[in-house]
Amino acid sequence: MNHDTAAHRLLVVDDDLDIRTLLAEQLGRAGYQVLTAADGAQMPQQLQRERSDPVVLDLNLPREDGLTLCRDLRAQSSLPVIMLTARAEPIDRVLGLEMGADDSLAKPFEPRELLARIRNVLRRTEALPANLEPPPLRQARFGEWLFDLEQRHLVAA
Repeated sequence: MNHDTAAHRLLVVDDDLDIRTLLAEQLGRAGYQVLTAADGAQMPQQLQRERSDPVVLDLNLPREDGLTLCRDLRAQSSLPVIMLTARAEPIDRVLGLEMGADDSLAKPFEPRELLARIRNVLRRTEALPANLEPPPLRQARFGEWLFDLEQRHLVAA
C-alpha cells in the first residue's frame, strides 16, 4: 500500500453499480479507502458519516444531476470534486468545471488516468494553506494621497 494514499478516503458517486464496483476495487488496490453512493440522496449521507478527500462524481445521476450536486457541495465545502461524464460533448465537462469541479474526465476512461487526476487534485489541495486570508493591507491610496496604516499618517503620493 502506498503510504501517500493510505490516509485518503474517496467517495465515488455513480448510479452504475458496475462502475462503482470497478472503481472501488481499482482505487482500493491503489491504497485508497473507498466509499460509494448510488445517487445524490446517498452522497450527503455518506459525507456526514465519513470524511472524504475527493469526491468522484458522475454527471448523469437519476433525480439530482452531478452538476447540481457539485454546485451545492461547492457552496458548502472546498472538498475536491472530479466529475465523470459519459456525455460526448466538451461543453458537459466545461460545465462541470464551471460548477466548481476541480477536474473532469470523460467516460470511458483509463483507470490510470483517473488515479493520476486524483493524485494531482490531492497534491494541489494539500499544498494550499489552511487559511487563505490575504496579507494585511499596509497602505491605502486615495487619489494623490497615500495612507500608511501601520504608521497612521497620510502623505502625498
